[in-house]
Amino acid sequence: MSVLILVDADACPVKDEIYKVAYRLEVPVLLVSNSYLRLPDHPLIRQEVVSDGFDAADDRIAELATSLSVVVTADILLAERVLKSGATAISPTGKPFTENSIGSAVATRAIMADLRAGGDQVGGAAPFSKADRSRFLQALDTAIVKLKRESPGG
Repeated sequence: MSVLILVDADACPVKDEIYKVAYRLEVPVLLVSNSYLRLPDHPLIRQEVVSDGFDAADDRIAELATSLSVVVTADILLAERVLKSGATAISPTGKPFTENSIGSAVATRAIMADLRAGGDQVGGAAPFSKADRSRFLQALDTAIVKLKRESPGG
């Protein structure tokens, strides 16, 4: 078994950065989405299209995630699920989800959802920036190098 990058791909803004790191470090990538995406023609890059059912992509990623997976997702609840399977989870902004941080992230998400449901106007995520892209590249590279070093035969 080797390191694998799993991507919650439908709205992922850093696919090109993922490919760049995957090529350089020779790590396979599996993009999981609800619809077909245009992908580079490269043996390391694969796509799995799941049904458009609620959480179908999340369920498939959670099913595939192992301690040798790096999961790229902005979905806090999916990050929580894959962390339980020992996977590494990174947001597209480069922020790692960890066992120490996921609890507060889930709680904040729930509070914001309650506020929105109550009709409060709450701001969304900040616009995606060049700094986010750079931070993501560094976080993904670091996570993969660490997993490769720790994996059997790595």
